[in-house]
Amino acid sequence: MDLGIRGRKAIINGGSAGMGKGSAKALAREGVEIFLVARGEERLRAAAEEIAAETGAPVTPVVADHSTVEGRATILAACPEPDILVMTCAPPATTGDYRDISPEDWHEAIDITLLSPIEMMRATIDGMAARGFGRIVNIATGAAKYPAEIRLLSGAPRAALVNYTVAVSKRVARHNVIINNLLPGMFHTATIHDRMTELAQQNGTSYDEEVQKFVREWRIPAGKFGDPDDLGAFCALFCSKYASFTVGQSLVIDGGLINSTF
Repeated sequence: MDLGIRGRKAIINGGSAGMGKGSAKALAREGVEIFLVARGEERLRAAAEEIAAETGAPVTPVVADHSTVEGRATILAACPEPDILVMTCAPPATTGDYRDISPEDWHEAIDITLLSPIEMMRATIDGMAARGFGRIVNIATGAAKYPAEIRLLSGAPRAALVNYTVAVSKRVARHNVIINNLLPGMFHTATIHDRMTELAQQNGTSYDEEVQKFVREWRIPAGKFGDPDDLGAFCALFCSKYASFTVGQSLVIDGGLINSTF
């Protein structure tokens, strides 16, 4: 299926691993030129080379921290006129007692999960509107829609982000600038790999055993964690020409974990 975006340019913030990388690969397979952004240079360059070799698409690695003013300037200098903007990041740490979260924790989480996407959108939407095409996808978290104390630092700021993006999406849809959100559950990302590997070392188990323990305890109907490449395919669809009537939506992809009719 041709998604009609060959030759477009995409900025992928948080694209060196996990769901960002999966999204970059899906878009690259559609012939999109990729500007892959992350803070860690070694993993970023390896991901860029892998995606380019696998897809044949041009991939430019951009070493930058998109949560800072300087980082966003570096990203936009590399790609000043993106047609597509995909934003994600390594999730903030899980939390126990809500009273243990410090103001500094909140500021850090808000900078990267809320203010950074808002500022990237502000910097790019007008250009997209003027050119008559734009697609923005925020890869956030299911906790933005279904709160959990363990995910306060991720869910609360991203709930605000979803509110913001849906409001803005209604303003710019007439210019063929389409904004949507993906709200993932548990996926096999680099962060999850590190967390489950640490638990396995503590408990004398394996990564797979810790994953299955989580699946059982949280009762995930699919019986597994998600594959970032599968989520990437949904991201690419949201970035396609076929998404022009899909405005301000938030798609939960969590293996059936959350019980909800809508």
